[in-house]
Amino acid sequence: MSEAGPAASDAEASNPGHAGHDHTHSKALLPLTIGAIGVVFGDIGTSPLYAFHDALAQASADGLHAKDVIGVLSLALWALIVIVTLKYVVFLMQADNDGEGGVLALLALAQRGMKKRGGIVFALGAIGAALFYGDAVITPSLSVLSAVEGLKTLPGGEFFTVDRILVFSLLILICLFAIQSRGTAVVSRLFGPVCIVWFFAIGAVGLVHISDAPAVLAAFLPWHAVGYVTHHGVLGLFVLGAVFLTVTGAEALTADMGHFGKLPIRLAWAVLVFPALILNYLGQGAFALKTLEEAARTGHPVGDVNWFFEMVPGAVRLPMVVLAMLATIIASQAVITGAFSLTQQAMQLGLLPRLSVRQTSAGHAGQIYMPVVNWLVLFGVIVLTLGFRTSASMAAAYGIAVTGTMVITCCLAFVVTRRTWGWSLPLSLAVIVPFLTIDLVFFGANILRVIEGGWVPLTIAGGILVIIWTWVRGRKIVAALEDDGALPLRDIAAALSRRPPATVEGTAVFLTGKADLTPHALLHNLKHNHVLHRYNLVTTVRTLSKPYCDPDDRLAVTRVDDRFTIAELRYGFMEQPDVREDLIRSGSVVPDAAKASFFIGRNSYSHVAEGGMPLWQDLLFIALHRNAADPTDYFNIPPNRVIELGAQYAI
Repeated sequence: MSEAGPAASDAEASNPGHAGHDHTHSKALLPLTIGAIGVVFGDIGTSPLYAFHDALAQASADGLHAKDVIGVLSLALWALIVIVTLKYVVFLMQADNDGEGGVLALLALAQRGMKKRGGIVFALGAIGAALFYGDAVITPSLSVLSAVEGLKTLPGGEFFTVDRILVFSLLILICLFAIQSRGTAVVSRLFGPVCIVWFFAIGAVGLVHISDAPAVLAAFLPWHAVGYVTHHGVLGLFVLGAVFLTVTGAEALTADMGHFGKLPIRLAWAVLVFPALILNYLGQGAFALKTLEEAARTGHPVGDVNWFFEMVPGAVRLPMVVLAMLATIIASQAVITGAFSLTQQAMQLGLLPRLSVRQTSAGHAGQIYMPVVNWLVLFGVIVLTLGFRTSASMAAAYGIAVTGTMVITCCLAFVVTRRTWGWSLPLSLAVIVPFLTIDLVFFGANILRVIEGGWVPLTIAGGILVIIWTWVRGRKIVAALEDDGALPLRDIAAALSRRPPATVEGTAVFLTGKADLTPHALLHNLKHNHVLHRYNLVTTVRTLSKPYCDPDDRLAVTRVDDRFTIAELRYGFMEQPDVREDLIRSGSVVPDAAKASFFIGRNSYSHVAEGGMPLWQDLLFIALHRNAADPTDYFNIPPNRVIELGAQYAI
């Protein structure tokens, strides 16, 4: 799953409007479509490397038979048709928030349609975001390992032992994470062309093998899929959990709408990606049927076959292995940048503390690098790779996070159809319930694989959810403490106009959470310095429930008196605040904005026994607050223009 693609900026550069709003001009359609192929479909496009193999491995628990191959293949094909094509491409891509998609964009859209912030809806969004991080750690490990394991199918493949494959995979992954700080603008231009070659290659290889066993086309009949699950009991559920690997990455179709637009993504899926995946899975199925037939004729049992690479002709197998490595690196890159983008959204929506965000492109705000996220994800990837060692053992851990996110997405989509779109209850249920039922079946099937490794993404998601819960809860307690006894700004302004203190020329900007209350930094300045600036701008930064704010609506100003003005800067949850520059752009609204001094409240917190949270949660919140990014950096304020004043609170 990807929340934002690394090649997005190149796509945006070719589109004069924001792609997510579907201002897709005919001249921009081709580059946007090529960009989408390289970014949006990297994850789902590399699933043939391991999905069919893992599903057949589950199905062969009591011996592999031809009907098992047809049943598994039918499940895979219909999963692509129903979940990806119907649910995501046709339906969920309509549920965009001003062109943006993804679980947090859907959360914001759902909240926009509600009169007040719903606790259950907010919790669903938090859970969906937490589950993504479990997916973000597993995707690079599984995809790169599965590609490197193709070396074992080459002549002399015995040289590539598990340990050597492990070392090679880790080197690729470490190098990939190490270059993130340099940005990906240059290499991202290759993502689309490389993935186009990849999809043509896997489609062609599959097409060649369909003639080996034309009976494989029977998999298009849906009763083979239904019959397999209903007649195999618990085994059928285990197989269903493995089959779900064929649709991992479907969330990226909505998550990257803002960078490419609906039409390019839909076009790429319909014209290239979907046909290539279908052909490849049919080819793997036909190759498996032919292998079973030969095994029955010779009396040799079918061992653990790497169906994807074994069906590639020997003359082109090495190029296919290299191409697979490139494709999995691209898929991993999309997930890494997706983690950056999702974290930025979570910060803007108040789910996580502020983290350091670095722009890696001077011309495109969408390209960011977050050091803490990068190195934490790499740490998780290394631990996971060393712990599971092979892609086959890791596959069991993959589906739970993705299915959980899909269930959350369906629930949020129901709220959107009812509250935001105004659909009737019967219509909403008629559309959502079938998709939700399928998602719940897949989720239940994957839950059965918790012991095999599914506990890993659940543990990661659980840890992230605890952090989100602690941060949101702690911020509410802190806000109540800071507001307790706070004085209305208009009262203070009136009192100071009657008995004015010493005045210095210039403008002071006080950043605060609530503009109607007097900022503590202003009171501390008066108390300790006994001075007031000629112009005082009490400024709040507000995050909207939409991805981007119209520049004309960026700044709202309310005059209190000759000395005091209230300003509200508005940003979408996909935007990075730039307080000083936006105040400067306001012109005469903010006098001497370029020379203004910025006063920021920098409070500290300590634990008390009668506080609002348990000891462990207080300590976690205090640690998160202490390690949060400096607001000076987060709001893009020059450090030499900042004065920090604060107090200590017991929570």
